[in-house]
Amino acid sequence: MTPEIHMPDPVCLIENTKEKLRVNPEALDILSAITQPMVVVAIVGLYRTGKSYLMNKLAGKNKGFSVGSTVQSHTKGIWMWCVPHPRKPDHTLVLLDTEGLGDVEKVDKNDTQIFALAILMSSTFVYNTMNKIDQGAIDLLHNVTELTDLLRARNSPDLDGVEDPAYSVSFFPDLVWTLRDFYLDLETDGKLITADEYLENSLRPKEGNSQRIQNFNLPRLCIQKFFPIKKCFIFDSPTHRKKLGQLETLHDDELDSEFVQQVAEFCSYIFSHSTVKTLPGGIKVNGSCLKNLVMIYVNAISSGDLASMDNAVLALAQIENSAAVQKAIAHYDQQMGQKVQLPMENLQELLDLHRASEKEAVEIFMKRSFKDVDQRFQKELETLLDAKHNDICKQNLEASWDRCWALLQDIFGPLEEAVKQGIYSKPGGHNLFIQKTEELKAKYYQEPRKGIQKEAEELNATLEAETRRLRNQYQHLQGIANSSDDSCILL
Repeated sequence: MTPEIHMPDPVCLIENTKEKLRVNPEALDILSAITQPMVVVAIVGLYRTGKSYLMNKLAGKNKGFSVGSTVQSHTKGIWMWCVPHPRKPDHTLVLLDTEGLGDVEKVDKNDTQIFALAILMSSTFVYNTMNKIDQGAIDLLHNVTELTDLLRARNSPDLDGVEDPAYSVSFFPDLVWTLRDFYLDLETDGKLITADEYLENSLRPKEGNSQRIQNFNLPRLCIQKFFPIKKCFIFDSPTHRKKLGQLETLHDDELDSEFVQQVAEFCSYIFSHSTVKTLPGGIKVNGSCLKNLVMIYVNAISSGDLASMDNAVLALAQIENSAAVQKAIAHYDQQMGQKVQLPMENLQELLDLHRASEKEAVEIFMKRSFKDVDQRFQKELETLLDAKHNDICKQNLEASWDRCWALLQDIFGPLEEAVKQGIYSKPGGHNLFIQKTEELKAKYYQEPRKGIQKEAEELNATLEAETRRLRNQYQHLQGIANSSDDSCILL
């Protein structure tokens, strides 16, 4: 059972300090602890356009993300709020509120970087603009095409290939365009249209080949290519202008009823239609994966070295699969350490324990592996596990030798000392010596846990050699005694 997500307030995920982006370690720790699949919703738009209010509503709160009441931008960088998904059990809803675009207080603007990161990390991208869809709003969204070299995959189709967006879909989120304080009538040619139709009409390219038409069509083709799944919501003004600064504290009955209904429909759509963040190959993103994505993208964008999203995916695969291999090996080591007591008598028993631990380790790897092309990391794991098996067999051999040699010294040590002291240099001593030797050999054979059969046989040979050595030593001492006293009859 995945532990309950408890994040009472948002935290800064990516700090924007002196126009430099830096990942917040606290936020990464929070992500690392979440194993559930993640639905990631990010919002981008001009500053002071009510982005944070919508994100608070998605979190089921009135307060959380900072909602300012002045012309000064409140949100800096990208803030994150992880909450249990209200409609998908065992899923986490990750809300990303971004720094407002076009803040006049910023000197070295990095709006495009914030914009790009929001797209890269989200499964649903909310583009929040004011009043209507105009050329300025389209051009602002088209800023993403300024990152074409950063965002596109190596083999992505030409812009003219809008009819086949499948490759781009695997990288880019769904687009939800929200229009705040909308004041136009939704109709065209005297017929009522939906908000979605209004969006499609606004993004429809014109026919013709003139430079002016090409300039008009380019951003629209890009948007359609990058975001084949699009949805539009319009919002009336929430309340009288003088009360907007108190929006966090106002109850629904103090707000415009149409606005309240529109917010409810927006939230319902996000909850129902936003999907789990998924990478090419159908890989569903969890907390650890999102953490690594954030680090990869921020480092790459900051260094200007994100040549392709394929590179980011490969870098993520390297991190995730290496971690999966290490976790699998750690589990194998833990299991073998708990179950194996060296030396082991039976080689098959040792092999069975290895195979059981190996199976569990591979299962752990498979659960965590990510886009393991050509099973490269799985083969690496198998190689490491084979080496582990060979090593533990070697350890078992060494433990067998150490155990048996210690037994030999312990059991036969007193006999050797007795021979040196001449205890058996007396009549009948030879028979006593042979009898004692057989007794000690029997005692040695009865001792448990001497090791596997092969090593035991080799050590048996060592035992026989030790016995012969003691007999030779005894006979040598016997010869000395005979030469000094010819009358002594020992036999």
